[in-house]
Amino acid sequence: MPTFPAALESRLPQVGTTIFTVMSRLAQDCGAINLSQGFPDFNAEDLLFERVAHWMRAGHNQYAPMAGTLPLRAAIAAKVEALYGTRYDIEHEITVTAGATQALFTAVTACVHPGDEVIVFEPVYDSYAPAIELAGGTVVRMRLTAPAYRPDWDAVAAAIGPRTRMIMINTPHNPTATVWTRDDLDRLAALVRGTDIVVMADEVYEHIVFDGVAHASCAAQAELAARSFVVSSFGKTYHITGWKVGYVLAPRALMAEFRKVHQFNVFTVNTPVQLALADYMADTSRHLGLASFYQAKRDFFRAALAGSRFELLPARGTYFQLARYDAIADLGDAAFCEHLARKVGVAAIPVSAFFADGRDERVVRFCFAKNEVTLAAACERLSAL
Repeated sequence: MPTFPAALESRLPQVGTTIFTVMSRLAQDCGAINLSQGFPDFNAEDLLFERVAHWMRAGHNQYAPMAGTLPLRAAIAAKVEALYGTRYDIEHEITVTAGATQALFTAVTACVHPGDEVIVFEPVYDSYAPAIELAGGTVVRMRLTAPAYRPDWDAVAAAIGPRTRMIMINTPHNPTATVWTRDDLDRLAALVRGTDIVVMADEVYEHIVFDGVAHASCAAQAELAARSFVVSSFGKTYHITGWKVGYVLAPRALMAEFRKVHQFNVFTVNTPVQLALADYMADTSRHLGLASFYQAKRDFFRAALAGSRFELLPARGTYFQLARYDAIADLGDAAFCEHLARKVGVAAIPVSAFFADGRDERVVRFCFAKNEVTLAAACERLSAL
């Protein structure tokens, strides 16, 4: 192929291939059990697939409304009101998106101008900073420190300035598996009161909170709901990450700006899948039972590693488990994860990948959204270390 005649200046010069792609590819190359990237190795119920086929055969194969099909937006509104007591307007305050990452990117693009500052909490999911930088914003990082990974609200207060446009939060938190409380949200609300700061709430694991604790949603906190984009994911909830369907809630004025961008970077989302999801949501046990479903997997995984030399950190939500490996190896976490994949046959994610400066606390992340036979085989290998 001929060489392109002009040098292209990268918009993201520091960004390479995401760690999730790197580790999943390594797992495949090595034949390792993949506990790295966050996806299940089991299917959703056949009924969901049958509903997609039903709507396809019924002729619903053209563009859906830009904001999403009315049945799905109605189902989302009913779920949110039942869980969090807030009624979002179906016409103006709910938009179906091509996954949560698109929702996050679109919200940042809609709100952040060159020179604006956006506060994030680190270790931070890897799509946040690139979205901010592409919009011309500046990333301001608040550190969550092992093993508790709790926000320091005094530090956040000190970081807020006249250029602060947005605060991005994630609860339940990936990668740390921590869960914010209603008190945390009240503290956040107090900090942004009287400002024009927008909150971006990544709540894709909203239904995966353990030990009887209720998810604290920005949708349930009136002050925050009035200034927040709240994002969730059908992929995480219904074990269909490859379908890439999510949604965003926001007050009317914010959603109007969101849709200005959404209509040009996605426009709309797969029509028969939306209609099938609306049907599937009618049985609320499918999302209300998710916490106990994944808590059983968490407990199985932790019990299987109880006799190992890994130090398991608390896992209060998501389907991830952090583990320290100090007693096993004196390697950086990236090198240790490569060793695990190549020599032990289990793939994990180095948590240093979630820090801009590569901060290495000798902690790795495992995904336990797997069948028990998969988890048992992985734990047998890990326990031999």
